[in-house]
Amino acid sequence: MPLTQPKSVSIKRQRISKLKFSFLLKCFAIDLTAIQSAKLVNLNRNTVNRYYTFFRSLLVSQALKERQMEAIENGVEVDESYFGPRRPKGKRGRGARGKIVVLGLLKRHGKVYAQIIPDASKEEILPIIRSTVKSGADIYTDGWGSYDALAVYGYNHKKVNHSKNEFARQETDESIHINGVESFWSWTKRRLAKFNGIPKILFAVYLLESEWRFNHRDDILVSVRRLTRNWRRNPSVI
Repeated sequence: MPLTQPKSVSIKRQRISKLKFSFLLKCFAIDLTAIQSAKLVNLNRNTVNRYYTFFRSLLVSQALKERQMEAIENGVEVDESYFGPRRPKGKRGRGARGKIVVLGLLKRHGKVYAQIIPDASKEEILPIIRSTVKSGADIYTDGWGSYDALAVYGYNHKKVNHSKNEFARQETDESIHINGVESFWSWTKRRLAKFNGIPKILFAVYLLESEWRFNHRDDILVSVRRLTRNWRRNPSVI
């Protein structure tokens, strides 16, 4: 799924006080919804939506730049997850129909990278890993067959077998698990659920926003403020 960014928004016509702008920016940074922020800041919801779209455009633009600068060299957890409406019946997880498949790569003690893929086949998964992670790196996965060829391409492939209820094990001085990337999936799904449905055409944008927020979770407000300051100096960044 291609990245469809929100429409370009100018905020020059929207005159609000500096105090309200600062408060609204903080609301966005801590991830309140537009409805919640409109009530707290005492602004029209359409005005809040315009500012939120503007803030999100800055964030997405920065996230794409950071992807180009990030090098994943070693200690990478890889997993896929499935996004879409819950169904009371039918298959879940791998093979579930109507779901968006996302591949995640998380550098231990580092950043996460999430990419929408058509399916969880090795033909889709392996090229992304090979173009993102240097050969020779330690890669941790579950037992899904699409990862079996990693060793052929020079990776030190270590896996846990979820089908046998193995979720972590200790080997010498390291833990074999994919708990880090799975925590990203859990956090992202909880975050997206509060929007009560995201148009499919905008899912890639909200996924990239979730990636950036997760990577900056320890300095989110400072990072968002820095983006708006940089935009004031150079409005052409988006």
